Amino acid sequence: MVQWKNIDTVIENRLFLGNIMAARSTRSLTERRITHILSVCTEEIPAESPQSGICHMRIPVEDVDYEDILIHLPSACRFIDQALRGGGVVLVHCVQGISRSATVVAAYMMWSRRISVTDALYHLRAARDQIWPNPGFHEQLLLFEVCGYQPSPANGHYAAWRYKLDRKLRAAGLR
Repeated sequence: MVQWKNIDTVIENRLFLGNIMAARSTRSLTERRITHILSVCTEEIPAESPQSGICHMRIPVEDVDYEDILIHLPSACRFIDQALRGGGVVLVHCVQGISRSATVVAAYMMWSRRISVTDALYHLRAARDQIWPNPGFHEQLLLFEVCGYQPSPANGHYAAWRYKLDRKLRAAGLR
């Protein structure tokens, strides 16, 4: 059985990708001097408490193909970028540290370095080999690039994708 780590370094001493255990571990956060946490899940963590001293952002999405993570990517990229520019240390996590958080960190790499989805995932796998955005999130990363990193209801590419998604969900009785 493969033993996966709770947390891995994406940018040395600056950006980390991990799971819920890493986000809940005071020791893990303290050792790495984490100042900012981006939670890409609905599960609560101690850092949400204002007295934790950690700046926290949440993207409340489930790890399912039809979840719209795309609309959250610009604000997630800005959160990570502002933290890093301000000298902060960021942990991006979801429950397993495989799909949702990996999608957000890949989007940040694409946005900040202007690289392709393939290149972002390649660099990310070099840091944390178990990452695997679900097929819907992978498609949304491709669309993130097509939308010029600014998906919004006013963006034609995003609007068309969202319309098709909503039709598919209604037909399946999911909306």
